[in-house]
Amino acid sequence: ETASWINWIRLSPATDLHVIEAMELPNILKHYTNMDLASIIAVVLNQWTKPPSPSKGNKALGNWGERVASRALRHRGVKTLYRNYRAPQGGEVDLVCRDQETLLFVEVKTRRQEQHFRPIDAINAHKQDLIRRGGFSWLRLLGNPDIAFRFDVIEIIATRPPEVRWIKHAFSLRDPMRY
Repeated sequence: ETASWINWIRLSPATDLHVIEAMELPNILKHYTNMDLASIIAVVLNQWTKPPSPSKGNKALGNWGERVASRALRHRGVKTLYRNYRAPQGGEVDLVCRDQETLLFVEVKTRRQEQHFRPIDAINAHKQDLIRRGGFSWLRLLGNPDIAFRFDVIEIIATRPPEVRWIKHAFSLRDPMRY
């Protein structure tokens, strides 16, 4: 009986519930044995839309924001290739994505609320250099291809539903730092 609703979820074109599909059947049964299908779907979807509690800390909020950003980009036709890339020589990129023929190096900034400053204001010159170094490292892994790339920022405000702002071309290469 339970396996039939999982197949329904997998086959239903109107849903975007690959999260349920990725969970193993025994885990679903173990955690949700006394719940109906609608309640199970609500619990799983709530994990995507509800930010973690402040007691879980900023790391949990940041990870949640990256998942929200990746999903928002996917809905706009952008494919996430890698999350949390850390370059061996220093440098970091939250999301490495592909938007048609352009490679995106995306910094995600998540805040619980927006009062005095926008989340993008936290990306100073030092942080931009870290993201650039991470992007260049990724390009070296690809063999330094001649492809278009850019640095974007996604701001997430942890409201319900989350507010997502995509800032394309948020910053560029510095003159002395050329690819």
